[in-house]
Amino acid sequence: PTSNMLKTLARVKPNLGNIPVMKRPASVLTGSPGKNLNSAYPHFKNAGEMYAHIRSITAEAGDYTVRNFVGVIEDISVKSSVVETELFPLGALDFYTKKNMGWEYTQEEYDQWFLPERGGDQGDYRDGMQEKIANVIACLKAEPRSKRAIIPIPFPSEGSKTVDWTNQGQTKCCRELHLYIEDNSLKCTGILRMQNASIFPKNIHFFATLLEHVGKELQVPLGEYTHWITNLCHDRSAISC
Repeated sequence: PTSNMLKTLARVKPNLGNIPVMKRPASVLTGSPGKNLNSAYPHFKNAGEMYAHIRSITAEAGDYTVRNFVGVIEDISVKSSVVETELFPLGALDFYTKKNMGWEYTQEEYDQWFLPERGGDQGDYRDGMQEKIANVIACLKAEPRSKRAIIPIPFPSEGSKTVDWTNQGQTKCCRELHLYIEDNSLKCTGILRMQNASIFPKNIHFFATLLEHVGKELQVPLGEYTHWITNLCHDRSAISC
């Protein structure tokens, strides 16, 4: 090339504006292949629909008990899991979720919202909850196919050898939450010894908050939630619930 051509080429700058930038694909957590049989159970769009259903099937109240209820909530986001009732206005839901998540709350919040009628020791899941949540996150980050991502809630601190049916702190209503990755989303099955339909709003708001927190840490969307109850009653008037 001549000297004039070299000078012209030197003045030409490449136009990078239209060149696509290659991005690394975000990591996708993939669970084990298989089949989820919860498709056979009743499905509810949100927590409010399930609440209305369990209140209706236990309407006889008193000690009337529905056993082995299983239902699936399709949208378990916190936004779709706010069920306000006379017993659980929004302030009470927020307070009890903070308490059970192991988050800080004020004495003023406690004085305003804490009532034995809202669950007492049987519905207190705070002890060790932050450590349990951290364990689940570590588990699914390390092995998305794991079947060991559980939140156990047996007792506040004692082991199972000391189980005492007269101690409400040892007879927690929720026993375990099983978290798993399926369809590239975070799903959960909750196993409950006892569910008073009147207390359901508190339980489901807490579960939804926990799952949304874990999902954000894992950077995966929320999938469905399966609610498995051995003993379902209308309210706390049931005998030895």
